[in-house]
Amino acid sequence: MVNASQIQEHAEVIGSDGNHVGTVDHMDGTDRIKLTRTDKDANGEHHYIPLSWVSTAEGSEVKLSKTANEAQAEWKTS
Repeated sequence: MVNASQIQEHAEVIGSDGNHVGTVDHMDGTDRIKLTRTDKDANGEHHYIPLSWVSTAEGSEVKLSKTANEAQAEWKTS
């Protein structure tokens, strides 16, 4: 499992299908990632995804175990 300390601000979040999901704003607590509201896919809102969706986090890239469409259908808004 990925540790919250591995999630870097401004990292790109990518679905398991290789498609863009969002951009990390910061960790919200120890188990939730807050995405920037200025990202092109955010529609001006902050979205939250659980850390449990992350399969890998390396450098400026966070890869999810869900596709981009699945993640965007299930993310939470602020």
